[in-house]
Amino acid sequence: MYPWIRVAFLVLVLMIGGVAMAAEKIDINTANQAQLETLPGIGPVIAGRIIEYRQKKPFASIEEIKEVKGIGEATFLKIQDMLTVSAPQAEAKPAAPADAKQ
Repeated sequence: MYPWIRVAFLVLVLMIGGVAMAAEKIDINTANQAQLETLPGIGPVIAGRIIEYRQKKPFASIEEIKEVKGIGEATFLKIQDMLTVSAPQAEAKPAAPADAKQ
């Protein structure tokens, strides 16, 4: 096999892998610190602020991330296509005992 064919094949594989990785969106309601830090402009401090914010109030939309200190319009525009928001998990209420009178 010609060496240039191997190089071309390797480049093609890397390009396809990169596109696949870029297609996965990060859920800002469930992402861990390391996942958040993969976003452009998001370092350890801002990732921590995102986690702290959602512990108090889960994000209802990706635009709400702009309420986190350190994330302005410019940063949001860079990352908006990489974000998603899952529906907040409702707190489970304990079931009433089967023999309880109503």
